[in-house]
Amino acid sequence: MLDVQKPCYFVTPEFHVSAGEAQRVIDPATLADVGARADVTSGEIEAVLDKVNAAQALWKDIDAKSRAKVLHTLANRIEATDFTECAILMSREMGKPYPEAIGEIANCAPIFRYYAEMARDEAGKVAGTTQKGSLQFARYEPLGVSVHIMPFNFPILLMCWTVAASLAAGNGCVIKPAELTTLSTLEFMKVFADLPGDLVACLPGGADVGKALVDSSKTHAVAFTGSVAAGKAVAAAAAAKMKPAVIEAGGSDPMIVTAHAPIVVAAAGAVTGAFHMSGQVCTSTERMYVVDSVHDEFVDAFRAETLRLRIGNGLDKSEIGPLVSEVARNKVIRLVDDAVAKGATVVCGGRIPEAHQTGWFYEPTILTGCTPDMDILHEECFGPVAAIVRVPDFDAAIEGANASEFGLGASVFTTSLEEAHEAHDRLEAGMVWINNPMIDNDALPFGGWKNSGIGRELGRMGLDTFRRSKMVILDHKPVRHDWWYPYPDDWFLDAGGRQIG
Repeated sequence: MLDVQKPCYFVTPEFHVSAGEAQRVIDPATLADVGARADVTSGEIEAVLDKVNAAQALWKDIDAKSRAKVLHTLANRIEATDFTECAILMSREMGKPYPEAIGEIANCAPIFRYYAEMARDEAGKVAGTTQKGSLQFARYEPLGVSVHIMPFNFPILLMCWTVAASLAAGNGCVIKPAELTTLSTLEFMKVFADLPGDLVACLPGGADVGKALVDSSKTHAVAFTGSVAAGKAVAAAAAAKMKPAVIEAGGSDPMIVTAHAPIVVAAAGAVTGAFHMSGQVCTSTERMYVVDSVHDEFVDAFRAETLRLRIGNGLDKSEIGPLVSEVARNKVIRLVDDAVAKGATVVCGGRIPEAHQTGWFYEPTILTGCTPDMDILHEECFGPVAAIVRVPDFDAAIEGANASEFGLGASVFTTSLEEAHEAHDRLEAGMVWINNPMIDNDALPFGGWKNSGIGRELGRMGLDTFRRSKMVILDHKPVRHDWWYPYPDDWFLDAGGRQIG
C-alpha cells in the first residue's frame, strides 16, 4: 500500500521505498504539504530495468488470446476499484477539480479492452505474392521495454493510453510520472498488481530520471507528453539511440466562430474549450478567430457563460482550480500583461481573484482586440485565458488559425456544411473539432502537426508505435529459381554489345 509520506517507487506488484532524496509535494490551492515523492537513484533505475526486461522476455511469448485476457482482467480491476483517494490526491497535487479527477480515472478501463482486442485481431499482413509457390507476409513483434514520460495535467489517462498499447504489443513498461502528480500516479499503479511480476514499473524523479531512461540501452521505445522544448530534447535523445518515439508536445489551439455559428452553443463550447482544468490542457482553446458580423454577440455570450464559473479548491464546488505552480501562473500573467500593453482589452478576469490570494489561482480571462504582435498568439499559455481576434470573414479566420508553429487541434463552430468541410480540409492541425471541442476517441489517432509533435497515440497508429514489423518470405515448395547465381551465359553481352549465345 502506498504511504504518501515515504518516497516510493513501484515494480509490479508492490511499492518500494527509494534510497533517493525525498521531495516535498505541495498543494497548489493551499500551499500545504501533501506528502513526499522520490528521486530514484541510478542504481535503482538499473536494477528495475533489468527486472522489467526479464519479465518482458516472458510476456512477449504469451499467446495473443492469453495476453488479451490479462488486459481484460486489468480493466475489470480498474472498474471495480474505489479511486476516491487517488482522485483526491490528484486534486491536492495539481488542483484539478475532483469531478474531473475521478472522471479521468473512470475513462481508463476501455483503452485496455480496446488494445487487448486490437492486438489479438491484427498481428500482421499477408501480401499478394511476387512469386508462385511463396507465402509472403509481415508480422508484428514487440520492441522490448517502453519508457512513458508523463505530464501533470492528465497523469493517469494519458499514461494508460500508451501503456495499454505497449502491453498489448508485448512490451514491458517503465513510467516516469510528472513531478507534480507523482503520488496520484503511484496510487493508481496498484491496478497493475495482477500482471506478471516486474512487467510494469513507476520510477519517480525529475528530468534526469527521464533522460537516464531514454538514454539507457535497456529501453527500446519512448512515449512523451510535455512542452515543445522538452519534446524536442526527448525526440533527439531517442533518435540518437535509434528508438521509436511518440512525442505530444502541446499546442496553442485556435477556435473559429463563423458568421453561421450557433452563438449560444459556441459560447458554451468556448468556455469548456478555453477554461477546462484552468486551461491546462494540451488541446485547450487559446486563440479565437471570430468573424466580425457575430463578434460582439459572441463576446457578450462568452462573457456571460464565463462569469458563471466558480473559482476554488479542486475539492470544493468549483470549475476553476489553481494553476499547477507559481511558475505556471507567472507565465499567464506575463502573457496577459503583454497583450494589454499592446492594446488588448480585458473583457473579464485578468487578475488574481481577491478571495483566493493563497495558492496559484487566476481568474478565467477573455481578451479582445488581440493582434499578431502579441506573445499570447504565439506561445502556449497553458492557463485560463482566451485571446480573441476579430476577422472579416471565414477565409481570414482559417489564415489566422494556421499562422502558428503549433498544429495540435483546432475547433470550429458553424451551421454551414460547406464551412465545416472547408475547415477540416484547410486547417493545419492533427485534430479538428466541429461544434464539439476537445473530444477524443480510442479508435482514432491523437496527435499534432508542426511543433506539436510526431507520431500518434490511440487507434491503430498508437499500437504500431510499440511494435516493429518483420517481413517473411516462405517458399513452402522449395525450387531453384532461374535468377539465382550463377547466371546463364546468354544473359551476358560480348565485347561488341551483342547477347552471347
